[in-house]
Amino acid sequence: MKTENQKAWFFVAPVLLLVAFNAIIPMMTVVNYSVQETFGDNLFFWEGLTWFEQILRSERFHAALGRQFFFTFMILIIEVPLGIAIALAMPRQGFWVPVCLVLMALPMLIPWNVVGAMWNIFALPDIGLLGYFLNHVLGINYDMTQDPVAAWITIIGMDVWHWTSLVVLLAYAGLVSIPDAYYQAAKIDGASNWSVFRYIQLPKMKNVLTIAILLRFMDSFNIYTEPFVLTGGGPGNSTTLLSIDLVKIALGQFDLGPAAAMSLIYFAITLFVSWLFYTLMTKDDLN
Repeated sequence: MKTENQKAWFFVAPVLLLVAFNAIIPMMTVVNYSVQETFGDNLFFWEGLTWFEQILRSERFHAALGRQFFFTFMILIIEVPLGIAIALAMPRQGFWVPVCLVLMALPMLIPWNVVGAMWNIFALPDIGLLGYFLNHVLGINYDMTQDPVAAWITIIGMDVWHWTSLVVLLAYAGLVSIPDAYYQAAKIDGASNWSVFRYIQLPKMKNVLTIAILLRFMDSFNIYTEPFVLTGGGPGNSTTLLSIDLVKIALGQFDLGPAAAMSLIYFAITLFVSWLFYTLMTKDDLN
């Protein structure tokens, strides 16, 4: 009979303590604030579920949540197909393979706040390269500081530029893991490029695409730094995503109770939709 080595817990314990300190304890603090009201000086008054009811009935919350879902939806329907298409076009062998991989990885190496600042300067209507080109060369009236549509196009374009590479690299990893025997058999059978993609490449990429979709959903649904630095939620509240609105309530208005309740609802929605995505995409595997 194999004996268990209890000494292994000495190596696991530091990790467990670190996770508890960085996740569980702050979460309990948020739960504590979500059911109480505070006026400073450590004075707390029990509120129960009042803040949750207030948030769930708030039109401001519904509007911000709608904008957040719209942003995430646009990101997924653009980045996933685009990432797959770029991965299919990349070479499988030769000198250009590492060159393409490095180029694809470069945008992800740039810090989030730097990306927002770069695109802010890039898209300014008068001095930005993109803004000047659209306004003065193409004659398109573009001003992300005044036009909500232009602001939305800019933040979506920024995220596509920043994070499509993640989908590309994951899809490419799935493609290069396909044995050549599958392609040889398809060639013998006279399969078209679409048939090869539909029946060989796409099924083999299913697991990595599941990871890519889950990561991109969670990242885009919880995004804060890039759009805040780029537009600050404006013009008006047109690009005020749920994450930005949460920070405004917590730090701008210092309403810690409603902010804590909103953050827990935010977390629950993220968890539920992620579980839903995973369940739907792995349904055949579970059967």
